[in-house]
Amino acid sequence: MKTNINLKLITSLIFATSLISLTACTIPGGHIEGVSASEQQELCEQQNEETNGEQTDGNCEDSQFDITAEVNTILITPKVLNSIKETEPTASQNPTLEKQLANYAYTVDVGDVLNIIVYDHPELTIPAGQFRDPEQMGNLVDANGNIFFPFIGQLHVSGQSVATIRNAITAKLKRYLEDPQIDVKVAAYRAKRTYVTGAVMQPTVVPIGNIPVTLLDAINGAGGIKEDADWRSVILTRDSKDERLDLYALYQKGDMSQNRLLRHNDIIHVPRNDATKVFVMGEVKRASTLPIHRSGLTLAEALGNVGGFNEMTADASGIFILRASQDPEKIADVYQLDASNAAALILATQFRLQPMDLVYVTSAPIARWNKVISLLLPTVRGLDDLNDLENDL
Repeated sequence: MKTNINLKLITSLIFATSLISLTACTIPGGHIEGVSASEQQELCEQQNEETNGEQTDGNCEDSQFDITAEVNTILITPKVLNSIKETEPTASQNPTLEKQLANYAYTVDVGDVLNIIVYDHPELTIPAGQFRDPEQMGNLVDANGNIFFPFIGQLHVSGQSVATIRNAITAKLKRYLEDPQIDVKVAAYRAKRTYVTGAVMQPTVVPIGNIPVTLLDAINGAGGIKEDADWRSVILTRDSKDERLDLYALYQKGDMSQNRLLRHNDIIHVPRNDATKVFVMGEVKRASTLPIHRSGLTLAEALGNVGGFNEMTADASGIFILRASQDPEKIADVYQLDASNAAALILATQFRLQPMDLVYVTSAPIARWNKVISLLLPTVRGLDDLNDLENDL
């Protein structure tokens, strides 16, 4: 009989302790079990006594991890959605680019090959041969930016357009020829190029010639972008400076302001979408890491992709989105969706997730109680078996 009384007393204490842990050691509204601030203070003081303050120097303030004051908590409402809604790109013109294209003129540089023809004077023109290509028939721009031409000698041509070079040769040949007729062409464009790297079908080097090359031309020349590319974060590196461009706006919306006229040594890098992902955790069917696809990802899509939240254990009023805060004095912005009214789920279809967002669905109080019960039952059963054994003896 005494054993039975002890068993009942132990069982009662266990359940009382679990009740206290469910009510006293939780973060309000978050349903996350932990150690209360007072318990942290007590544990810290006890540790200081045991170590004579050697490890913590008697200071217990740093041991309390209470970030309530450092978090912005925002209830998702139609007004909040309008305030955080990103402006969608629209079709637009690019007057600056259009002017650059209209005034574009290729300038010769080191490594290019020029083909210079003096009409009615074949002796001044390198003759064409059966086994000669246009490059072998031309004049190579040397490392000093010069070419050699009969009667003229060394002529500096680097950084000049074809028209300027033609006028210069014509003016110099007038000393020896009457009304010379000159034609100058670039036989081989070797001097200027731009590079396309990253998540494209075929990373390549795109030569720049007499036809201007834009960002759109270079991407298409590389075979387009891959499925795992991050459309919205393409980097154009020019003169050691990076510029972020949005191919989604350019391709899908026709926003020509994202297009650029490329220059020599420009680097276009299309990153992978490894960092464009969100994390869905808590009381959902399948906790997962989800990529953000090209057209974006809403909260409703994220919940749908993981099978939705568990209706038996989830607290529909506690759907949270944790996002790094832009406020330097805050750690995070925590958006809460109260979906206890199913009609509120329509707000989830309008809430767009951002890279590295964390979606967390909390558990209902009864679900947390059931978890505690399931953990305590083996202990209670063990005590009951021990009691039966003592009675048999």
